[in-house]
Amino acid sequence: QVTLVESGGGLVQPGGSLRLACAASGFSFSHNSMGWYRQTPGKEREWVATISPLSISTSYGDFVKGRFTIHRDNAKNMTFLQMNSLKPEDTAVYSCYTSVRAVPYWGPGTQVTVSS
Repeated sequence: QVTLVESGGGLVQPGGSLRLACAASGFSFSHNSMGWYRQTPGKEREWVATISPLSISTSYGDFVKGRFTIHRDNAKNMTFLQMNSLKPEDTAVYSCYTSVRAVPYWGPGTQVTVSS
């Protein structure tokens, strides 16, 4: 059973930082790309970042513009999203993502609120 559980969200002031974590289980973690998505009420889910199985490549949504960094620890089956220079428009529920045998999986998400 594929399980993804996020943590690390919270309330932060504009310009601040947060580090999100995703604990994964139920599949061969080191063989799978991992990603982050975000969603706000009334909007479609938005892709944030992806990292390849051995961390050789990463990619980001255009809105990231060097502010976020995705990384992973295959020994611990965890993926992380370091978010810096946060803006109010980054407020969303952030969810971890993977695809196993062509089936997509998302975690329940963690709320990030950027506000003064």
